[in-house]
Amino acid sequence: MTISPMHCRAAFFFAFTLAVLVGSIPTSSTAQTRVTAFAQAVAEAAVDNEEVAAFYRSNDYAPIWTDGSEAQKARILALFQAIQHADDHGLPIADYDTSALEAQMRAITSPREMGRVEAELSKLFLRYAQQVKSGITVPSQIDDEIKREVPHRDGTKMLTAFADSAPAPYLRSLPPRSSEYAALMREKLRLERVRAEGGWGPTVPASALQPGQSGQAVVDLRNRLVAMGYLDRSATMTYDENIQRAVQRFQTNHGLTADGTAGSGTMREINASADDRLKSILVAMERERWMNIDRGDRYIWVNLTTFAARIVDGGEVTFETRSVIGRNLSTHRTPEFSDEMEHMVINPSWYVPRSIIMSEYLPAMKSNPGAAGHLQITNASGQVVNRGAIDFSAYGRNFPFNMRQPPGPSNALGYVKFMFPNRHNIYLHDTPTKHLFARETRTFSHGCVRLQQPFEFAYTLLAVQEDDPKAFFHSVLDTRQETQVDLEKNVPVHLVYRTAFTDTQGTMNYRDDIYGRDARIWSALQNRGVSLRALES
Repeated sequence: MTISPMHCRAAFFFAFTLAVLVGSIPTSSTAQTRVTAFAQAVAEAAVDNEEVAAFYRSNDYAPIWTDGSEAQKARILALFQAIQHADDHGLPIADYDTSALEAQMRAITSPREMGRVEAELSKLFLRYAQQVKSGITVPSQIDDEIKREVPHRDGTKMLTAFADSAPAPYLRSLPPRSSEYAALMREKLRLERVRAEGGWGPTVPASALQPGQSGQAVVDLRNRLVAMGYLDRSATMTYDENIQRAVQRFQTNHGLTADGTAGSGTMREINASADDRLKSILVAMERERWMNIDRGDRYIWVNLTTFAARIVDGGEVTFETRSVIGRNLSTHRTPEFSDEMEHMVINPSWYVPRSIIMSEYLPAMKSNPGAAGHLQITNASGQVVNRGAIDFSAYGRNFPFNMRQPPGPSNALGYVKFMFPNRHNIYLHDTPTKHLFARETRTFSHGCVRLQQPFEFAYTLLAVQEDDPKAFFHSVLDTRQETQVDLEKNVPVHLVYRTAFTDTQGTMNYRDDIYGRDARIWSALQNRGVSLRALES
């Protein structure tokens, strides 16, 4: 295995070896024969990778690694220096075992062997480039509720761009350039040092603790908060004000009610291991690679695990509100995907999804035709049908009617909905059930995202196209008529799921894996060869 501190020496050795061997390959054959043998070997070695094969076909099999020139030696050195740090990115280290390649390089005695090495170096480059830029896994193969579409990075174009660029800067440009990815990498390295030092010490042997208590469990709590950086060193054995404030800071960073009392939920998070946190970081880094895209100068960011929706302008959060997301049921969980918001509907009707009609309302109306009386029953033309004329017991999946709730204060969508038309039938909207926003965990919807402050959300969206967005919004609202208001410029919407992330102050936060998706991603990463690392200081 050559992924080690020896990498730099190995890279220099490989470059030197190539420079020597290019001049030492037997020359009894003609130059044309040598070129043909080299090209044939490249083609044969690239037969399992069409993107590499297409690259060499497009450049007439000219080498980019193996002619011994200074430029090509620089490419080899830059590539080996990059893969030396593949594990810093949480990539599977076994994918960068260069033992076989090193043996091939040592054994070069002919143009054919040189051609095979040429192709293998290009495949090694492409493996690293595509993984560090776009991720190791395919989201939809892990969880069918992750609808994230990772853009394919064309390998032929990447090889062409690499060959035309300064190699080291090009390789440095491949990972996500976001400040979030950089923060996750720093936290990864910090946690790896924590692991090397044995973690944060003993867990706290108590189901709950509160201010004023004393004893060994409080000492263990104190020591753990010190180790995690939430409390200065102290000799106290009492749950005093300093410990209470440290617990509050911890609670804020973990999405818990910041009351300073270490209840069961807080204690569970305090006792989470450095290994658990590191897994969250590695998963978040993979998710960030999946989203290594232009998110837009203005975009909407809904992190399902924080139960919050943001509007971001030029990298700054210009508005944020609490949200409610889908129940943790297979039919209700909110999916992850990106789309573009096109318009809002003020005074919306609620057109009941077919799945809800069949699973909830039709069974109720079979038992009681007057059930769900707040909903109108409509035919295919949208005309209201007298429910007294319908024999609900005669229908199952062949139920020929639709259901609609007219605009009004009790409408399930409240007074406004925000539309980014998508095949998942997911959107953001108001709600009359405001009390749910006071809950710590807010998983109550059928899948759509409810907003605590939808009016203010609308004002912020409209501010770029209306001189007085609040007055405009209310002028439409006061008509009590269902009205579509188009956004002059579509706004990207990203529904994401991050259990590890930085807040607006740059502090690392952690959240529960409410839908179990991160656990499935971690399992997939492990299956691909990703492992936890301990890093000596």
